[in-house]
Amino acid sequence: MRLSFEFFPPRTPQGRTSLIRVAERLNRFRPTFVSVTYGAGGSTRDGTQEAIGLLLENGFDAAPHLSMGGDGPEQIRELLDVYAGLGARRIVALRGDLPSGMGRARYPNNAEALVRVIRDHSDRRFHLEVAGYPETHPDATSPRLDLEFLKRKIDAGADSVITQYFYHPHAFFDFLNRARQVGINVPIVPGIMPITNFEGIVRFSDGCGADIPRWIRQHLDALQHDQDALIAFGVEVVTRLCTELLGADAPGLHFYTLNRWGATTKICENLGLDS
Repeated sequence: MRLSFEFFPPRTPQGRTSLIRVAERLNRFRPTFVSVTYGAGGSTRDGTQEAIGLLLENGFDAAPHLSMGGDGPEQIRELLDVYAGLGARRIVALRGDLPSGMGRARYPNNAEALVRVIRDHSDRRFHLEVAGYPETHPDATSPRLDLEFLKRKIDAGADSVITQYFYHPHAFFDFLNRARQVGINVPIVPGIMPITNFEGIVRFSDGCGADIPRWIRQHLDALQHDQDALIAFGVEVVTRLCTELLGADAPGLHFYTLNRWGATTKICENLGLDS
């Protein structure tokens, strides 16, 4: 089974020390790779590069997230050469968040264009991951068109898909079935977001288009002043979700760790991933 953990680039020396400590704690589950996110418009370009170098130096197979944002192909090619020199073997190629002040009409770059730039410059040097959206990307006008965008990324040369997180397992099953029907045959790995905070998960989910079922929201609302009980409930819910996904032959799991190890560790232990 393929297992991966996602981090964001730390901004301080203490954060970098903490990142390695978290990665080392999660390494007991033998992840296939770890990844590091990339801020809107390349705002964390240097931080992402530094974190990738640090993780690679410490023995992790580390994959940078990359988006074109306001950059042109030449800047992307330079970054690709840097990552190749560091020893990275995998890239998560994304459209990325829109830079502040840049309207959609002035945002021509997308993940399909990025995949083509990477393949044209680096050929098969990198395994390319792209994003998929079981509950439809918030900017998409329809599920059908959203799936067409994904198919174009695959046709451009992407190797596999990591999905946005979700809490409805059948949203993933439906997405997978529809993807196969349109000829998307690469591995599609579900993204998993542990639940550790009420306000944070609601705000983030509302922003990225991930639906939190009403029964989960009601429980989280009732438990928001009891952090231990809320985390225990979240671990139980997400463990059941992962169990159902793996039982239906999902090829792996990709955890959005938020640079924390506790809840992700408990879920992985519940799934027996350390045995």
